[in-house]
Amino acid sequence: MRLHDLRPAEGSTKSRKRVGRGTGSGSGTTAGRGMNGQNSRSGGGVRPGFEGGQMPLFRRIPKRGFNNKFKKQWTIINIELLNNFEDGTEITPELLLETGVVSKLNYGIKVLGDGELNKKLTVRANKFTQSAITKIEAAGGKAEVI
Repeated sequence: MRLHDLRPAEGSTKSRKRVGRGTGSGSGTTAGRGMNGQNSRSGGGVRPGFEGGQMPLFRRIPKRGFNNKFKKQWTIINIELLNNFEDGTEITPELLLETGVVSKLNYGIKVLGDGELNKKLTVRANKFTQSAITKIEAAGGKAEVI
């Protein structure tokens, strides 16, 4: 078998229907769209979610609360996860990403003070909680805001 012998499996491919190419083709004139109506016109059709005038599902379902589209989504990390690093390491968002501690950075890193820290580290992040700063400095490290 050579490359020029390769063929798709029998019945797996189908030639496309060429519409609007004359009456002899079987799908000329109206091009398979029928006679009249909204869907026969160019640019015709209904918007997504339209149910023929019936109250659409997305309007029937109750809405609650408020979604702030300007909210900043921080990637949070607890202080106990920083014990995995060696003493004296400078921890940056890029280092956390490449070591797999966080999967994505979103808007930035926020360090929370959950757990204990027993390594002397320099932590560079976008935000810190007050308890995280006190625990980092108690362990002999530094918390730097980027």
